[in-house]
Amino acid sequence: MKITDVEVIGLRVPLANQKCEWGEDAVIVKIYTDEGIIGIGETDSSPFVIKAIIETPSSHDASVGLKELLMGENPLDIERLWSKMYNGSSYMGRRGAGIHAISAIDLALWDIAGKFYNVPVYQLLGGKFRDEIAAYGTFIPVDRPEENRTIAAKMLEDGYKSVKFGGGKFGFNEKYDVAVVSEIRDEIGEDITLQIDLVGRWKTYRHALHMCQLLEKYNLNWVEEPVPADDMISYSKLARTGHTKIAGGEALTTRYEFSHFLEIGKPDIVQPDITRCGGITEMRKISELAKLNGTQLVPHGFSTGILNAATVQFLAAFESGDLMEFSQSTSPLFKDLVVNPIQCINGHVKVPDLPGLGIELNERVISKYQIF
Repeated sequence: MKITDVEVIGLRVPLANQKCEWGEDAVIVKIYTDEGIIGIGETDSSPFVIKAIIETPSSHDASVGLKELLMGENPLDIERLWSKMYNGSSYMGRRGAGIHAISAIDLALWDIAGKFYNVPVYQLLGGKFRDEIAAYGTFIPVDRPEENRTIAAKMLEDGYKSVKFGGGKFGFNEKYDVAVVSEIRDEIGEDITLQIDLVGRWKTYRHALHMCQLLEKYNLNWVEEPVPADDMISYSKLARTGHTKIAGGEALTTRYEFSHFLEIGKPDIVQPDITRCGGITEMRKISELAKLNGTQLVPHGFSTGILNAATVQFLAAFESGDLMEFSQSTSPLFKDLVVNPIQCINGHVKVPDLPGLGIELNERVISKYQIF
């Protein structure tokens, strides 16, 4: 079997000159083969940048477009192709968007392999440890703190036993931050675990420590990305205080960045995104690092049904993969892009047994929102 084409599809709900919120744009990769098997992948990144990295003509041996590196290759050689892409794009890649693009391709290659062998990806990863995975729901808070009660109440009605929120205006104003946490905790009660995501907005160790102390009475399960992703010293200091568990890592790529984060930042929870960190191939290596460092791994996930499907396949085959994130986005790219999306029922998702990633794309949604 050989790769015959690599297609990059960009999707966007708002117009290009309008503000785009998380979950309102996406980039999909389809890999075609001479046996008619098509692999599907995605990355949660800038669609136009990913398109350029995949389709760019080569400049020299270390700046080669990923499509050029893949054409004519056997898609079942997943590990070898990961290394070929990493080395062949090392001048323009190695981290960030270069790895985001490799992640999308890697997911598509695993999808092809599962379809070729007619087994779910988890089987190729060594078999599943569980038939279902607990999920916590994530939402972006609205501007008026008290109005977030309605969102939280709906999540409880849907059976979630764990809730997280972040983004929007959260993280910029102390009074607002406290008010939102207070309203949501009051609404959900003490038996539901509550997490907050700052997206790095608290900026400094001292301010983050002050906020953690201020919010301690609300019994937060973890505080996610309290400081910028590269501020390892602040992460380390916060982890040592013991006020609450510290989580992070969604912006990091490759085992190399995660090794540094685990060694220096010492988070309680590490959160690689399977569509950014290097795909399933690299996620396996990162998970081994987490185990060696005694750190819980809970993947980040706030994009489309493709990401959810890949995350579930990985977690099913990961011995400690007992918790995942489940977006509450109302974007059509989250709700409708996949015809048969992973469903969260009573706070759990079932592991599907379909070949590959087990997803079918909704071509009508693609046609409606496609920008390239």
